Amino acid sequence: MSKSSSFAPLVPGATLGVIAPAGPAPAEAVAQVPALIERMGYMPRLFPGCHERLPFLAGSDARRRQDFMDAFTDPGIDAIICLRGGYGSGRLLDQIDWAGVFAHAKPFIGYSDISALQAQFTNAGLVTFHGPMLTSDLIRSPYTPEELGYDLFRTGLSAGTTWKPSLEPSLFTLPGRTSGKLVGGNLSLITSLLGTPYALDLRDAVLFLEEVGEVPYRIDRYLQQLRHAGALDQVRGFVLGRFNDADSPADVLAEYLTPLRKPVLGGWPAGHGVGARVLPLGVPVEIDAAAGALTFLETVIAPAT
Repeated sequence: MSKSSSFAPLVPGATLGVIAPAGPAPAEAVAQVPALIERMGYMPRLFPGCHERLPFLAGSDARRRQDFMDAFTDPGIDAIICLRGGYGSGRLLDQIDWAGVFAHAKPFIGYSDISALQAQFTNAGLVTFHGPMLTSDLIRSPYTPEELGYDLFRTGLSAGTTWKPSLEPSLFTLPGRTSGKLVGGNLSLITSLLGTPYALDLRDAVLFLEEVGEVPYRIDRYLQQLRHAGALDQVRGFVLGRFNDADSPADVLAEYLTPLRKPVLGGWPAGHGVGARVLPLGVPVEIDAAAGALTFLETVIAPAT
């Protein structure tokens, strides 16, 4: 995929590579993955790190790095989905041959800790997909992968398409319209990259944020760091996903975002938890916060023929 082209749709029987660049998953959960992928109409290929378990990592850094590189450079792998998040992606950032990965770009799906890796694709002008993962979400979800947005990989997502989903109870919204490259992911991961060579480029972007299990004072700390770094001033607008499994940070978000006078589209159904949907990152979009609408300005997945 070049920086100006879309991905081809996945055809039935395409091979879906599964990697674990962060935390480990229980063996009984991993065992359910191949059948799930086959029900989706694809062929599974689990890389070795999916079966390894250290106290908080799915295998050594060397193992996880190699799986990541192999999944991208293997021409037999059509798309890549992460087993789960957890912790550990950031340990790989200075070990990966990013030029080699970008030369073999293909759909890459994950979220949470995976945001550290996805930021590198965004900075390179490439699209990734913030979306539910295998053992943390899909094997136990009451929804099918297609109901969570995985159908777009087969049917396509064209320029001019507007998404206007049923928004969830919004922590904070500010009406307005703006456009820019949709970037972001997990708030704590994005903040942790500040001041490093791997920091997410936020200039003239629409920033998507989500978080889980972080109490309001910690959300305040992350937003404070983004503000002090000048990051909040760089963006054109915000899309807020879920901030769950902790007390509501609505007041904190309002305190930091209101003075910016930029559109904030709240309640987007993406992030941690049941029913979260796939959201492409790295693609130019227009948001209409009052209407709860997001329009893609470039084709992400070529329409199926």
